[in-house]
Amino acid sequence: MTAPEYPQLYLISPPEIDPETWPAELERVLDAAPVACIRLALATTDEAQISRAADATRVLAHAHDIPLVVDNHYLLAGRLGLDGVHLTDGGRRVRKARAALDSDAIVGAFCGTSRHDGLIAGEAGADYVAFGPVGTTVLGDGESAETDLFAWWSEMIEIPVVAEGALERDIVERLAPISDFLAFGPEIWGAEAPAAALAAYYDLIRGAQG
Repeated sequence: MTAPEYPQLYLISPPEIDPETWPAELERVLDAAPVACIRLALATTDEAQISRAADATRVLAHAHDIPLVVDNHYLLAGRLGLDGVHLTDGGRRVRKARAALDSDAIVGAFCGTSRHDGLIAGEAGADYVAFGPVGTTVLGDGESAETDLFAWWSEMIEIPVVAEGALERDIVERLAPISDFLAFGPEIWGAEAPAAALAAYYDLIRGAQG
């Protein structure tokens, strides 16, 4: 993934999807706003379920020329013809994933709120580093990735940075000028109309850059 001139949309799947209804819903969302990357972030660890979800998503993703990555399962990523993996434990497995996948595969790393973990992931060969949550949430340890972290990263480090977790409108406006990608998952899937919700965030991002 190459850092764009303005923050692009990074789409995180719901934790559970129905392969029968998911393609139509995903199609509506992809038609609503340009998406730079899709991540399968499923709650299950069942290989068959992940494979079905990946098959249902890959066709649409590739039809729209959007790379598709999966949380953690880098061996499955190669087997299923996905474009890479998103590791949720910082830089610990970046080298292993890089060695297991094709040289052009995407390897991303979620590093929580830790600049140190982000640097380790980058040094290990991550294509992008994600920090979060950026908003208030009862999940995790209650800490959030501060604006200063993204400001420092965007100024000092060339590796693209993704902001994710509890994104709200004011946070989007604040982080848009200093992030390469903004990741939306629950923020849109919990809305009555996910496609309209993503389109609204896209308009907000472009407005913040204008």
